[in-house]
Amino acid sequence: MNSIPATQTTITDTRTDAWHDISLPATERVEALIDAMTLDEKLAQLYGVWVGASDEGGDVAPHQHDLNDTVDLDELLPLGLGQLTRPFGSAPVDAAVGALSLMRTQERIVAASRFGIPAVAHEECLAGFAAWGATAYPVPLSWGASFDPDLVERMARRIGDDLRRVGVHQGLAPVLDVVRDARWGRVEETIGEDPQLVATIATAYVKGLESSGVVATLKHFVGYSASRAGRNLAPVSIGRRELADVLLPPFEMAVRDGGVRSVMNAYTDIDGVPSAADRELLTGLLRDTWGFTGTVVADYFAVAFLKLLHGTAGTWAEAAGAALEAGIDVELPTVKAFGAPLRAAVADGVVAESLVDTALRRVLLQKAELGLLDPDWSAVPPALAGADLSSTDALRGSVDLDSAGNRELARELAERAVVLLKNSGVLPLQSPASIAVIGPNADDPYAMLGCYSFPSHVVVQHPGVAIGIEIPTLLDALRIEFPDSEIRHALGTSVDGGETDGIADAVAIAASADIVVLALGDRAGLFGRGTSGEGCDVESLELPGAQQRLVDAVLATGTPSVTTLLTGRPYAIGSAATESAAIVQAFFVGEEGASAIAGVISGRVNPSGRLPVSVPATPGAQPTSYLAPALARATDVSSIDPSPAFAFGHGLGYGQFEWSSFAGDETEIAIDGEASLRLRVRNSGSRAGTDVVQLYLHDPVASVVRPVQRLVGYLRVALEPGEQTEVRFVVPADLASFTGRDGERIVEPGAIVLSVGRSSADLTFSHTVQLQGSTRRVDHTRRLRSEAWQRAVDAER
Repeated sequence: MNSIPATQTTITDTRTDAWHDISLPATERVEALIDAMTLDEKLAQLYGVWVGASDEGGDVAPHQHDLNDTVDLDELLPLGLGQLTRPFGSAPVDAAVGALSLMRTQERIVAASRFGIPAVAHEECLAGFAAWGATAYPVPLSWGASFDPDLVERMARRIGDDLRRVGVHQGLAPVLDVVRDARWGRVEETIGEDPQLVATIATAYVKGLESSGVVATLKHFVGYSASRAGRNLAPVSIGRRELADVLLPPFEMAVRDGGVRSVMNAYTDIDGVPSAADRELLTGLLRDTWGFTGTVVADYFAVAFLKLLHGTAGTWAEAAGAALEAGIDVELPTVKAFGAPLRAAVADGVVAESLVDTALRRVLLQKAELGLLDPDWSAVPPALAGADLSSTDALRGSVDLDSAGNRELARELAERAVVLLKNSGVLPLQSPASIAVIGPNADDPYAMLGCYSFPSHVVVQHPGVAIGIEIPTLLDALRIEFPDSEIRHALGTSVDGGETDGIADAVAIAASADIVVLALGDRAGLFGRGTSGEGCDVESLELPGAQQRLVDAVLATGTPSVTTLLTGRPYAIGSAATESAAIVQAFFVGEEGASAIAGVISGRVNPSGRLPVSVPATPGAQPTSYLAPALARATDVSSIDPSPAFAFGHGLGYGQFEWSSFAGDETEIAIDGEASLRLRVRNSGSRAGTDVVQLYLHDPVASVVRPVQRLVGYLRVALEPGEQTEVRFVVPADLASFTGRDGERIVEPGAIVLSVGRSSADLTFSHTVQLQGSTRRVDHTRRLRSEAWQRAVDAER
C-alpha cells in the first residue's frame, strides 16, 4: 500500500494576532503582519519554488540549468513561502494524488513557519488546466475563431472550478499578445491579430476564471508578439503608436473591465528597456494610470534574465533591485535573485526595504483575498473533503478533471471554432463510397493539441506514460462519421521530416477514392521540438516538411480534395488554396476537435468559425496584418503583394443569410457622442445556422497614418430557417481615438465610415458619420468597446 506521510505537526492554535483577525479590514491585517516580519520572512513571500521540476524528462526551458540552484526546502520553509510553482503541471500524476501531495506540502509550509501562511499554488491553464487527465480545450487562437466571448467565459469558469477544487489559486492565463508576425511560434497561444477581438475574448476568459475564485494572470505585458522576425524572445522594435493602439488595448480592457488580479511581464525589451525592469510600464501605466491593484509576477526566470540575457544588470542583486523597483512583486518559477542577493542588497542599503514592503503588501493582500490569512484556513481542498486520505490507492482515480460536462463544452467550442475557408460545393459530404484520408495529422491525437496542453507540454517528455485523456484522431472521427464509406489511410509524409517515400502510395490511394481528406499542419512542441509552440518559430510560412509536395501530388490526381489544416498558425498552402475542392481550418481544436472537424465535413455541424488571423497567399510576405494602412497593402511601387488568400474575419457556412435594411440613426454626432446602426439578418437557407456580423471603422483622413479597416464590434447571430432578426450596434466616438503626433490619445473631428461585413475584405454596407467639434483628448476612462445586440422581428411569409 502506497501512502504519503503526513507532516509531524500542524497549526492548531487559535492565535489572536491582528493579522488573523478577520473582523479587521484586510489592509490593517496586512500592515500588522508586515510590522511583525523580519526581512527574511518578508522576502520569502516574494518568490516561488519549483522543486524537482527539471528532474524528469527534458529541460523545462532553455537556460534553466544556469538558474537551478538546489532548493533546500528545510532551510527555506521556516521563513515561509510565497508561491508553489506548478505542483500538477511538472510531471504526470493522478489528480487526487496530486491534490493530496499539494495538501501535504501546504501543511508542511504552514507548520514550518512562524506565521503559518500557506503558499499560492499556480498552474498553467491556457488550453485547460495543464494537469494529467484534465480536459484539453481548444487553444486561444480557436477562442478567437469562435468570435464567442460568452462561450469562452463559460469555459474559463469550468477551468477555474477544476483548479480551485484541487487546491490551486492562480492560473497563468490568458495570453493577450496581438499577432504581428505569424512566423512567431506562440501564435497558437494568442487570440488573433486584432486588438478588439483579443481584448473582448480575453476579458471574457478573465471574468470566467476570476468568477471561480482563481486569480487570472494577464500575459505577456507587453510587446512579446512584436519581436523582430518572429523570433521568440527577440528584441522588439515598435513605435509608441503601435504599442498604444495595437498592443496595449487588450491589457487595458482586461484590467478595467475584467477584474483581473495578476499580470505577468513579457520577456522582451522595447527599444532597449526590458519589460521586467520598466517602471514606466509596470508601475506608471499599469498601476498609476490604469489603477491595477493586484500582483505583478515575473515570467519564468525573467528577473534573472536581466543579468543573464539582457545585460542590464551585472549581478543577481542588481537584477532583483531593478525588477522590484519596476514593480515586479513575485519572482517565478523559483528563487534566484529575490533570495540571498536581494537580502544582501537591502542590508547594504543598495535597495530600500520600502520597495520590499510595497511588493509584500500586494502579495499579502491577495493572500487575504484568497482566505490564506484566515485562522480557520484548511489545506484540504474541496476535491478531498471527506475522502480517505490514508492511502493513495484509495484516492487514485477519484478526482475527474475531464468530466462529461467539460468534454461537452470542449466539443461546443471546437465546433464553433472550425473555419470553413472554401467550398466549391463538395461539402457537406453525402456518404461517399470511398474516402482517402491522407496526411501526417490524420491519425495522430497530438494533432489536436497545442503546446501548452499537458500531453504536448509534459507527457511527451515521459515515454511510456499514457496521454491521460481520450483524444480521437481525425481518422477515428471520420470512420464514426461515415460508417458506410470505405476509408483508406496513407501517411504520405511526416509533419516536418521531409520524407517523400510515402507520397506515391498516398497518390495511389487518392486516385482510387471518391474524395480525399488531406490532414496537414503542425506538431506542437517546445523550443524547437515542434513546428508550432513556444520557441518553435519559422523562417517561412510554407507548410512544414514535405507537406506541400504531398498536397501538389494528391491534387494532381484530380480526385476532389478537402484540405484540412490542423495548425497553430496560418500557412500559405500554395496550390491547395486554388485547387482544393474545400478547405477546413482548425487551430488546435482540443480533445473533441476531431469530431468537430468530421462533423463539419459531413454537415452534422454547420460551421460558423471565422478567421482570427489572415491566411497568407505567399509564404514570404511577412510580417503582415489586416491592420494595415494603404501603403502596407498591394501597391504599384512594390513587387511584393501581401494580400491574403483569406482575410481576417472570413468563414463560410452551409446556408445563406440575407442582409438588408442597413441604416444609421445619425449622420452627425458630437465628438464625444455615439452612433447607432441597425441591420436586418435573415436565414434564407433550409437549415439552422449562425452568421457573424462584423463592424469595421475606417478613418479616411487623420493626422497620422491609420489602418484602412479596424474591427470595432461583432455579434454571432444564430437563426432557424426563415427566421430573421435586427442587429444593433452602438459605437462610441471614443472608438475612433488613436495616438496623435504628440503621443496623446485623441478623437479628431471629421468623417468616419462604419461598415458591416462578413470579413475585413468583404464589407457589405457602409455608413458615414461626421464627428462634430474640436479635437478631444481621451484617456484611460474612455469607452473601450461598442455595444451589440439583436432583437427578434417577425419572419417574412
